Amino acid sequence: MFEKIKEYIQEVQNFQSTDPAELENFRIRFNGKKGILTQLFDDFKQIPNEQKKAYGQEINALKQAFLQKFEELKSSTPTAKKSTEIDLTRPGFPFQLGTRHPISLVKNRIIEIFKSIGFAVADGPEIEDDWHNFSALNMPEYHPARDMQDTFFIEQNPDVLLRTHTSSVQIRYMEENEPPIRILSPGRVFRNEAISSRSHCIFHQIEGLYIDEKVSFADLKQTIQFFTTELFGKSKIRMRPSYFPFTEPSAEVDVYWGLNSETDYRITKGTGWLEIMGCGMVDPAVLKNVNIDPEKYSGYAFGMGIERIVMLLYQMGDIRMFFENDKRMLQQFSHV
Repeated sequence: MFEKIKEYIQEVQNFQSTDPAELENFRIRFNGKKGILTQLFDDFKQIPNEQKKAYGQEINALKQAFLQKFEELKSSTPTAKKSTEIDLTRPGFPFQLGTRHPISLVKNRIIEIFKSIGFAVADGPEIEDDWHNFSALNMPEYHPARDMQDTFFIEQNPDVLLRTHTSSVQIRYMEENEPPIRILSPGRVFRNEAISSRSHCIFHQIEGLYIDEKVSFADLKQTIQFFTTELFGKSKIRMRPSYFPFTEPSAEVDVYWGLNSETDYRITKGTGWLEIMGCGMVDPAVLKNVNIDPEKYSGYAFGMGIERIVMLLYQMGDIRMFFENDKRMLQQFSHV
């Protein structure tokens, strides 16, 4: 065995080549997974104890001879030079441009319209407490209006929930700022509703609030009139009496869509009118809850669902499409 190792050492020392392929075969023969060195180390346990020291020294001598020879030949073996130059005349790889989501497009458009008349954007947490989501908005515990909004509560804690409307942002803003206040509060809201083509447990709202001295219902109507004309190109609106616990008086706003096509008949149910938002004058009790004097200040609030407006503007019949991340749907808005 010792003589065999000496023969291997002699073979290593005599090996000469500048061919990369031959050098690689040389490496595999001696230092591959099934190479000579691997086999010799595997045989080490079969060597008598009194010979193991000398045997180990011979194997290490072979290994050192191989490594020295391999590095020597590798450094002198020519390799193909890689070009680092870039051919600027070659055509590039096309990158497909992304598109904005239709909800983002419409939300940004609504924000632009209201910013043009002095509204600023305010944001708030999606995980809320009972005070900001219900009680401060004139919906104390056991108030029947709470049943209108099926709520997701967090970890069975009745005081922690996913917000059911972005009105909670308005409460937080009024607590920290003095009038005059003129804000929009866009964002996601959550309600425990069955998912269908017309409803979803997650949707987007954008709500507005204006608080100042001598604010009237006429100011509210003119603001909504301006908004509907800018967004829809429709100037004819109507207000129907309604009920919201945080506004009094309250109204639902309809815009006249017309009956020019079969689609118009379907989405307006043959009336030509479309409901787009709720609104009203801020209830004095809400102002008291945020330490604003209702004798000195008054204000109006309004709110709308963004998905509903997107479906109207782009004639989309299924709200679930907004949450499926289907590129085919999104690519339709690449020109918008």
